[in-house]
Amino acid sequence: MTKNLNKVIAVVGPTASGKTAHAVNLAQKIGGEIISADSRLVYKGFDIGTAKPTLDERMGIPHYMIDIVEPEIEYSAGAYIKEADKIISKILSRGKVPIVAGGTGLYINMLLMDYNMPDAAPDKDLREKLKSHENPYQILYELDSNYAQKIDKNDRKKIIRAIEIIKATGKSVEQNITESKKYDVEWIGLNFPRNELYDRINLRVDKMIKDGLVEETEYLLKKHGRINNILYTIGYQEITGYLDGVLTLNEATDKLKQNTRRYAKRQLTWFRKNPKIKWNFYPEKLKK
Repeated sequence: MTKNLNKVIAVVGPTASGKTAHAVNLAQKIGGEIISADSRLVYKGFDIGTAKPTLDERMGIPHYMIDIVEPEIEYSAGAYIKEADKIISKILSRGKVPIVAGGTGLYINMLLMDYNMPDAAPDKDLREKLKSHENPYQILYELDSNYAQKIDKNDRKKIIRAIEIIKATGKSVEQNITESKKYDVEWIGLNFPRNELYDRINLRVDKMIKDGLVEETEYLLKKHGRINNILYTIGYQEITGYLDGVLTLNEATDKLKQNTRRYAKRQLTWFRKNPKIKWNFYPEKLKK
């Protein structure tokens, strides 16, 4: 353990790798509290489509950074870091162990490795222009191919923000990131062999459909309209295609499985660049 730094545990990995269950089990054993690091769990009402842990699944362990804003809000990584950092301090002040669990690599790195993105002011004219552009991802790829390959091609919000930063600073996204060590982090990585992980993803999607993903998507569209955070979120995106009559339910389900598998691959690509992650490693305290 690094001296004079507060201990934080990170439980990371691709979707459907069991991060929530492991984090809850760990929290019960060592007196921990959990901070979600998922860019979609922050949204109220995004329940089935994001596999948001239910109260029963949380097993009485406090969870933070879940259900904090309405879907209309364009919640940023910067806003997440500021709030999550405060929560970590409060957990530590109570003598508990902060456990950051999730699959949004950018959020986790910025929080636990103290990566600081530049505070580039929003460019309303640029945003409006990019919102109507047919393929803003191609623009980002031409400006910064390394960063473009790390994010979802359909995540227009993240794409537009990245272009905005590059245009404002004249530097790539990663050149804009500064790092300083703030926490002593124990990195735990969860994963399965590819075929097993894909089976878990397929089963999860089937359960989402059974649990009412179609009805949840209908409700969200009726309540909030066709906002980007619904139309470009895996799960709701594909079911919206079904509701629009573009896809059959079977086609939408298969597409959701495929897009989730692709997302899992991107997550693994991101996390495997962190040499400190101990994959499928369980702390000795868990064995007691």
